[in-house]
Amino acid sequence: MTKLPFKLPVFEPGSVWLTGAGPGDPGLLSILALHGLQNADVVVHDALVPAEILQAAQPNAELVYAGKRGGIASSKQADISNRLINLAQQKKRVLRLKGGDPYVFGRGGEEALALVEAAIPFRVIPGISAGVGGLAYAGIPLTHRTTNSVVTFMTGHDAKGATPASVNWEAVASGSPVLVLYMALRNLNDICDRLQQAGRSKSEPVALISNATLPSQRVIETTLCDAATAAIESEIESPMLVVIGEVVRLRNSLNWLGLDMNTVD
Repeated sequence: MTKLPFKLPVFEPGSVWLTGAGPGDPGLLSILALHGLQNADVVVHDALVPAEILQAAQPNAELVYAGKRGGIASSKQADISNRLINLAQQKKRVLRLKGGDPYVFGRGGEEALALVEAAIPFRVIPGISAGVGGLAYAGIPLTHRTTNSVVTFMTGHDAKGATPASVNWEAVASGSPVLVLYMALRNLNDICDRLQQAGRSKSEPVALISNATLPSQRVIETTLCDAATAAIESEIESPMLVVIGEVVRLRNSLNWLGLDMNTVD
């Protein structure tokens, strides 16, 4: 790493760094996350961490695949947490590398609590969440003075894969001009129906963002009533973000990346 005008923390043996890798583009990796990669003995990574980022690990580091991708069979959370504890107890420097940010729908809090219970020292290294970085790469500002001063981040499914039953859809529909949904592809039709029943306009603009910030990024512009059909017809794939709100219209002027101009009327 290039010499920096400030000091970075020492990665102590027997500790775990819960680290966000960002939304995908390797250039969005933080300096502290890169420092952790270059000093870790073991990197326990999720499915959405790109190979280019893993290649930044020190040559002797052990890479441990932990899965964790919506809709695909993956390791149980308890098993992952126990593995982190066991590796740290072996006096390894353990980097737990997650896509996006570890505390934004990343179960980082569950892993941190398990480490606390086992008396394992840990550090949290935030990453750029897909709900922030992904929108920026799609040409959609998360907030804009003329459209919204409130935004709501939501998950598109519960622990069993169903539409979250605990969400007050009427409150969400009336209280937040912009909604950003993670992992919502499976339940998109149900979610859009619930929002319309709660008062959102069927013509409200919606963007579907697949593989955000990566060269394979796709952005489909549609409306609330047509979003589920657009997802099927376009064969858009996970990981996917759903953005609902007037900020989507600003993409016509702000699509600086221009990787994909797919639009569904």
